Amino acid sequence: MVSFCHKTKKLTFTNMFKKIYYSLMIIAAVGVAMIIPDPFVRWGDFETKSLIVPLLQIIMFGMGTAISLKDFKGVIQMPKGVFVGMACQFTIMPFVGFAIATSFGFPPEIAAGIILVGSSPSGLASNVMSYLSRGNLALSVTLTAVATLMAPLMTPFLMESLAGQLVPIDFWAMMWSIIKIVIIPIILGLVFNHFFHGKFAWLDKAMPIVSMAGIGIIITIITANGRDSLLQVGGLLIVACLIHNSAGYFLGYWACRLLKMDERDCRTIALEVGMQNGGLASGIAVEMGKIATVGLAPAVFGPMMNITGSSLAMWWRGQVDAEEGTDTPEMITSS
Repeated sequence: MVSFCHKTKKLTFTNMFKKIYYSLMIIAAVGVAMIIPDPFVRWGDFETKSLIVPLLQIIMFGMGTAISLKDFKGVIQMPKGVFVGMACQFTIMPFVGFAIATSFGFPPEIAAGIILVGSSPSGLASNVMSYLSRGNLALSVTLTAVATLMAPLMTPFLMESLAGQLVPIDFWAMMWSIIKIVIIPIILGLVFNHFFHGKFAWLDKAMPIVSMAGIGIIITIITANGRDSLLQVGGLLIVACLIHNSAGYFLGYWACRLLKMDERDCRTIALEVGMQNGGLASGIAVEMGKIATVGLAPAVFGPMMNITGSSLAMWWRGQVDAEEGTDTPEMITSS
């Protein structure tokens, strides 16, 4: 009995470490970029920030290859969940972000970055966390797909409405940036998946690794470019992003509970609301020419949400397993 318990704890620790090791690696890379930023800013005459948009396009193409038109059937099959999820997605995070940005007294461009994170759609990370939490994965995938398609209209609209007095917002330019960075690559990925599904197994294995590496590179580049600003407001920005992220989980979950939705749907929507597409927000900051200021909040929010999201997902999963009487070792190996 003693050895079994010891083994369970060891497995649990190992399992939890695997969930956050990527974020820990990002934190380490960010630390290096803060100490020696120059190699991450420029290589001779080449500015590394020009890599951000192409990397995001590759990541979004990978997202397109991972979904299909069948995923959009959820709009018809789960209309209440989709409607509530979209309402929460494009109200809670933008307005909480606005309240935080104005309350903390950040410089205008850094404050605009917080609002930008809140105005962005959810990303693939929320789908992973929904799976880990034993949430409604079909609803999660549908919400991510629908939110992404709505982003070219909703994100510029929210930014113009909430951040227009902080930084100049060109609605049409931002719309085109999102279409170029997200929509076109995803459509190409969908087409590729439709015609070549299963024919390039190596691509299915490679894209998650490429995506993870790409996001890490993007965050490191933004950190290096915004080092001076981070030294001034870094600690306060971390606190602000943590509050923003946590408020998304809390308000998303309880809004659904008040509407008497299924518990699995409540947890799924909470993760969708709290976890934003920081990569897209970073790309928009690059297109705005403000990577060192507007781009800081997305760079901080991204690694943080992976740590908080995985922790919340595993806690919820533990509750489900306890209710179902699932043994801990089985839970670990199945994930």
